[in-house]
Amino acid sequence: MKDRLPGQIGRYGQARIGKTLILLILVVLVAGAYGVWWWVHRQSSDADPTATAGERAAAQASATGGGRRFGGASRVQPVSVVAAQRKDIRVILSAIGNIAALNMATVRTHVDGELKVIYFKEGQQVRAGALLAEIDPRTYEIQLAQAQGQLARDLAQLRNAQLDMERYKDLLAKDSIAKQQVDTQDALVRQLVGTVQTDQAQLDNAKLQLSYTRITAPISGRLGLKQVDLGNFLHVSDATGLVSITQTQPIAVVFAMPEANLSQISSKVKAGQAMVVEAWDREQKLKLAVGKVSSIDNAIDLTTGTIKLKAEFPNSDNSLFPNQFVNIRLQVDTLRDALVVPANAVQRGAQGTYVYVVKDDGSVSVRSVSLGTTEGDWIIVRGDVAVGERVVTDGADRLRDGAKVEVIVPAPRAGAAGTGASAGIASGASAPTTDQPAWMTRLPPDLAEKVKAMNPEERRAFLQKLRERRQQEGK
Repeated sequence: MKDRLPGQIGRYGQARIGKTLILLILVVLVAGAYGVWWWVHRQSSDADPTATAGERAAAQASATGGGRRFGGASRVQPVSVVAAQRKDIRVILSAIGNIAALNMATVRTHVDGELKVIYFKEGQQVRAGALLAEIDPRTYEIQLAQAQGQLARDLAQLRNAQLDMERYKDLLAKDSIAKQQVDTQDALVRQLVGTVQTDQAQLDNAKLQLSYTRITAPISGRLGLKQVDLGNFLHVSDATGLVSITQTQPIAVVFAMPEANLSQISSKVKAGQAMVVEAWDREQKLKLAVGKVSSIDNAIDLTTGTIKLKAEFPNSDNSLFPNQFVNIRLQVDTLRDALVVPANAVQRGAQGTYVYVVKDDGSVSVRSVSLGTTEGDWIIVRGDVAVGERVVTDGADRLRDGAKVEVIVPAPRAGAAGTGASAGIASGASAPTTDQPAWMTRLPPDLAEKVKAMNPEERRAFLQKLRERRQQEGK
């Protein structure tokens, strides 16, 4: 009996300890639940301890969705609208292209010699025939003088032979000389004529070689970087040349279009209609140049299923450079007087594409539309939308068919007459006549006066606090 008593006492003590732990856990849970309840109600009140009861009530109403500005889906929602209208929309095909010079030439020497003078500056525009550099001409001036001397000698011999020929003819007429001698003199004259012609050719060649010592531009265009410095000896066989020239005015761009668009392009070419081409930068934010299609390739590339086109740009401002990457927009047609809406007004759902139209009573109606061509921020729509009807462009994510909305009217620019608060809000077709936001009219008078007295920073902090309370209440 005495041996079992300690074991029984141990089990009894363990039972009491277990009950104590359970009781402590329950107390902690209750305290935690009270803490959560207190925190939620504390957040629902104004953080400012000096706030009045009316201020706390207004804050609580805004946090629970009482205000229309920050209300739930069942409340009146603020939206931005734009009226549907008719515009001329261009049909644009996009592609990627590379700028190419219409002509390129490497300026090389035609004669060997030392480079004595450089007249050009790297990167400058030159015209065909402009003097670029000079090679030491003394060797070729000597060759020219030799050719001139040889020609003069042979001309004198020819002139003497011709005079003898005239004398022999007179003697032959008097039968005082043999005809064979006359024939021999005639052959000599002909031989000297040939010699003079050869000398003249050599003289012309010497002049040509001398002219090659003055290096000129073969085409008009922009010069590149020079490849040879002063004092170097140039050879006709040099691979690099002196400098390169690229014709950049006008300049061309080569791009490829899918063969599916070939019929549209071919119809314009056959009709003799010019197709406008726009070149845009890599980010497609800056339009670089506008030109026209000049030619189309004669075959489709089987590998890519595309056909190459070439367009020309005047490039009068030199904004385009050879081998430059550009985005191409090819205009193949213009749709006249098409019904368009802003692209951000189009919504997509299970029922397809649709827009929200704001009616005169301030409610919205869902209108199914089919989409057409897009240009910039506008898109062609076909469906139950009429010109002048206002479509929702911002704030459509919380709308449904028949929902009530307030149309936000953008604030006038600074200095404009009748400027009010940061934005005016119109319910339905009309805007409030007061100079304060509509949400402020829903606040208690004492809180409204306090908000009016706030500076912009304090007002933004106040509105942010209301939003945070609303989000916390929604969790």
